[in-house]
Amino acid sequence: MATMVQETAAVREIREIREPEAPETRASEIRRHELAAFLRHRREHITPEQVGLPRGRRRRTPGLRREEVAQLSAVGVTWYTWLEQARDIQVSVQVLDALARTLLLDASERAHLFNLAGAVDPAPGAHCPSVTDAQRILLEQLEPLPACISNSRYDILAYNRTYGLLLCDLDAIAPVDRNCMVLCYTNPDWQAAIVQLEETMRLMAAKFRANMADHLGEPAWKMLLKRLTAESAAFREAWERHEVVGSRSKRKQFRNAHVGLLTLDHTDLWLGPHNGPRMVTYAPADEASRRGLERLRAIAVERELHRGGAPV
Repeated sequence: MATMVQETAAVREIREIREPEAPETRASEIRRHELAAFLRHRREHITPEQVGLPRGRRRRTPGLRREEVAQLSAVGVTWYTWLEQARDIQVSVQVLDALARTLLLDASERAHLFNLAGAVDPAPGAHCPSVTDAQRILLEQLEPLPACISNSRYDILAYNRTYGLLLCDLDAIAPVDRNCMVLCYTNPDWQAAIVQLEETMRLMAAKFRANMADHLGEPAWKMLLKRLTAESAAFREAWERHEVVGSRSKRKQFRNAHVGLLTLDHTDLWLGPHNGPRMVTYAPADEASRRGLERLRAIAVERELHRGGAPV
């Protein structure tokens, strides 16, 4: 007579034959294994020196250790190990973003990482379907006035050539870093161009807090807040003030690296509902600034010819 254990095993075997694994389950398993292999490969091909770690004398692996990736990404070692073992665990976009930065992924590799994880990359520059061809033409036609299109999170989605050189060389900035908050609080060139930097920082933090009230819990907003908090002591100080202010147009002054002092009138042209996408424009407030913008546009055009490209 068959034992209960044998009968249970037989029933399970019959069930597995009658109920084959669902295609979506199999696809998910394949993606997890591909993700695990991709992470291992990238980890093994990054030297400690590339991420600012000492090599040490006892290191046997040529790349990074799992615990080093976990530490740099601010995740648990056990959890990251499970990820490389293709365990069925949930991965947030914040963790994926941290891993992409730690593993020094380029734009294509980052997109591949999020695709394998079945997640949508919320980072600036990952995708910007809201910018139309007509809007890009309008940006170009506004030159020499600096102009860009941004969203309420301060992602710079598109810009003309003059804006591209107004505060720093935006073409040299990675798309994922083209965010006014990130640049204002972490980019030395951007900071050097703002005449009233401290006031601007406080104002932007207050406006960001007001805008975030409509997006609480959204991954992209949480990810940006976490990055600013981690990378900038000035932002942490401004954020802790809990100041809130709405958007407003005002006169601004910039110390441009190419043409000197510019006094400009800033205006937001809303392209959709309030606090949605907007076109930011800067008009000269005096004749000297008008001439400065003309020279800046000429410099930008010459640079574009040498680079053989165009702004985003």
